[in-house]
Amino acid sequence: METPAEYNATALEPGRGITPAVQWLIALNAVVYFVQLTSPVGTADVAGWLGLSTSGFPAHWWTIGTYMFVHAGFAHIATNMIMLWMFGPRVERSLGTRAFTYFYLWCGLGGGIFHLLFEQHGVVIGASGAVVGVVLAYALKWPDDEVYVLGVWPIRAVWLAVWTIAWNVGMAFADYTGYSSGSVAFMTHVGGLVFAYMYLHAPTSSSFERIRRHVATVPDDSNPQPIPKVQRQPKRRDSLPSADEAVARSNAIVKRRPQAPMLSAPSPKPRAEDVNALLDKISREGIGSLSRDERELLQEISKKLRGS
Repeated sequence: METPAEYNATALEPGRGITPAVQWLIALNAVVYFVQLTSPVGTADVAGWLGLSTSGFPAHWWTIGTYMFVHAGFAHIATNMIMLWMFGPRVERSLGTRAFTYFYLWCGLGGGIFHLLFEQHGVVIGASGAVVGVVLAYALKWPDDEVYVLGVWPIRAVWLAVWTIAWNVGMAFADYTGYSSGSVAFMTHVGGLVFAYMYLHAPTSSSFERIRRHVATVPDDSNPQPIPKVQRQPKRRDSLPSADEAVARSNAIVKRRPQAPMLSAPSPKPRAEDVNALLDKISREGIGSLSRDERELLQEISKKLRGS
C-alpha cells in the first residue's frame, strides 16, 4: 500500500472540477443507496446485511469494507457526499488518484476497526469515518484556507480540523462511558481521524530514497579482511652473524646486483585504473596500508598534480 507522508508540490494549485476517484466514490455511494431504496427486502435489511457489527464479524467479513457505502437516509448520504465533494478533489490532486483511493479506504477501515474494538453493540453504516479523514488531510496541508461549511459558514481549515477532532473525540468518549447514547457512531469517526493521521505521517519510498542518497556519499566498505599481524620472534644474540660474515654477505649481494644505467627512462604515466585502485585502497584501509611501490606511485601522482 502506498503511504505518502508528503504532498506533491505540483498539487498546491486548487484546480477546478471533480476528480476521478471522488467522482467514482460518490457514484458508488449513490448506487448503493439506490439499491437500498429499491430492494424488495427493504432498506433496513440491506443495511443490516452490509453494515458492520461486532456480533456479525468475522462471519460477515465483507462488512468491514461494505459498511462505508451504506447510509441510513438521504440526509446522511447527502452530508457525507457534500463533504467529500468539497475537500476530496484537492486532496486527490495532491496524493494522486490511486493513493487517494487507498487513503479513503484506509480511513474507512480505521473507522470499522475502532467500532469493533470499542463498540459492543449496534450496526455501523456510513462513509463518515473515511470522509473525516479526507477533511483532516485537507486541513493539515492547507490550514490557512477559508472554507464554507455546507456552503454557509466561513471558517479556516485549521479550526475546522480542531473542531472536527474535538467534537468527535468528546462525543465518542461520552458514548463509550455511557454518559450519552445516540445514533451517531462517533467512535468510527475517531478511527477515521487516527488512521488518516497515521497514513499521512508514515515513511515513504521517497523518504527512504533520500536516506539512501545520503548514505551513498559515504565510501562503500566491501568488508575488507583484516591483515593478520605477524609476530616477529626476537632474534637470539648467538644467532646474529659476526661482523666479518656481515661484510662478506654485503659484498656478495653488491656483486650480484646489476649495475643501474646512468640515465633512467622516464616512468610511464600512471593508468587511470591503477589510480582508482590506489584511492579505493586508501579509502578502505587507510594510507598506512600502502606498500613502498604504492607510496611511490602516490608521490608521483601528487607531483604531477602540483605540476612539478
